[in-house]
Amino acid sequence: MEYALLQAVFLPLLLSPVAYILGRKVGPTPAMWFTFAILLYTTILVINAALSGTVEEHYPWTEQFGEFGFLLDGLASPFAIMIYVLSTILAIYSKPYMIHKFHEQFEEEQKINHSESGQSSIVESSALQNYVNAKSGLYFALYLVFAMGMLGTVLATNLIEFYIFFEVMLIPGFFMVALWGDGPRRKIGLMFLFWTHAGAVVLLLGFLMIGLTLGSFDFADIQESELPADIAMYSAVAISIGLGVKLAVFLYHIWLPYVHGAAPTPISALLSPAMIGIGAYGLFRLVVEFLPVTFSELAIWFHIWGLVTMIYGGAMALMQDDLKRFLAYSSISQMGYLLFGIGSMSAYGLAGAEMMYVTHAIGKGILFMMAGIIIVKVGTRSIKKLGGLAGKMPITAVCAVIGALTIMGVPPTSGFMGEWIMFYGALETAIAEGSTLRAVAFGLGLVATALTMSYMLWMLKRVFFGKLPEHLQNVKEGSWYMTIPMMILAGFSIVVGIYPDIFLKTIIPYMNGVMGV
Repeated sequence: MEYALLQAVFLPLLLSPVAYILGRKVGPTPAMWFTFAILLYTTILVINAALSGTVEEHYPWTEQFGEFGFLLDGLASPFAIMIYVLSTILAIYSKPYMIHKFHEQFEEEQKINHSESGQSSIVESSALQNYVNAKSGLYFALYLVFAMGMLGTVLATNLIEFYIFFEVMLIPGFFMVALWGDGPRRKIGLMFLFWTHAGAVVLLLGFLMIGLTLGSFDFADIQESELPADIAMYSAVAISIGLGVKLAVFLYHIWLPYVHGAAPTPISALLSPAMIGIGAYGLFRLVVEFLPVTFSELAIWFHIWGLVTMIYGGAMALMQDDLKRFLAYSSISQMGYLLFGIGSMSAYGLAGAEMMYVTHAIGKGILFMMAGIIIVKVGTRSIKKLGGLAGKMPITAVCAVIGALTIMGVPPTSGFMGEWIMFYGALETAIAEGSTLRAVAFGLGLVATALTMSYMLWMLKRVFFGKLPEHLQNVKEGSWYMTIPMMILAGFSIVVGIYPDIFLKTIIPYMNGVMGV
């Protein structure tokens, strides 16, 4: 199909004003179905393009920056598919959650207004309806731009284009946290903006070093030319730091628990599974593929950095009481696995790391949806105030168990295959190089998986099993809008677990090519 990728990236952006107007004029339901329809159409375009093999599109841009293009290959397609599949499913899930959120905020604002004016608080339902309509229109418009920014980053074929999309996905993310977050949301929104923008600027420095040295920012030119060793090292370090912030790996992770804790849950469910993993995509494309010699020098550092992140994130997750902060630290730990796999310097290790992105997207997507249902139906995020909810919320409980098994890497979920291949690759390199350091890292990596299992099982036990507290006797299951998207992802996890070749048949040949196997 002509221009499939161009459509997939730009349709959500061009039609976001329509979602805004629909929301304002007719209300959240039409806006939600409209958003869902656009994302479903563009997801089908992406999947269709991925099935036909490598797809490339190029469009003239400016002389200074080179060409503007999109590339869907063995590396980009699993990322692109997961980003849009999650965005599509979460559009439906968003509606009940965000309406619940708008009602809460409307009541807060009314209280403030009445305490200032001293009038009684009789509110017309039309005022509430108008408020919800206006806010949902804005929400779905921002949501579409957010999805577009993520896809554009993964498909970009030019450093400047990559940077533009990388920054574009930040803007709607900031507004969604600052407008509809929990707690000191504006402060946390600014923190998100500051951290990720600072990371992006460091990334841009790395890009400029490469582009100005070679005289081109196009990926095709960079791949074919040799960078001087010192420039390659400087730019690789700058790119790794910039993407390390996005990945929220150890040392650059500070912003993540705050932002996930504050963001509206449907947005947390996109930030964590889809967005932060784009940092790993950047490392694959810009360091592993384009700077292979420098990568071979840095790989052991990525390996250790990933290991520290895995253990740190897991240990911190065990200490959390807030369900969403718990999931945030778990995401930090999972990003450590990706970095660990990238540092393994083996085609299997790299393939396993990319597969871990897919499984983390599925598993963590399910778990954030579970958290959102609990927030809406129970009204608390404190793990110690929960318990015994499996009897009251059977669908949520079953999906949450599948999500947790996916993150733990237990068959028959999709998590098993990614983790297995990744550790196989790490051990393969350790043996081939006869490296004691890598062998120790491999052993500690296995210890980190035990940590992942312990915090996931501990969370499931405390939320869904045990005695049901008195104040939770009347809790009901989430609405279909919320449970069906969860069930779809849970089913997807099992399908990918039984038949991982859906993704592996594109990932493994690509990684073999990159590593020259």
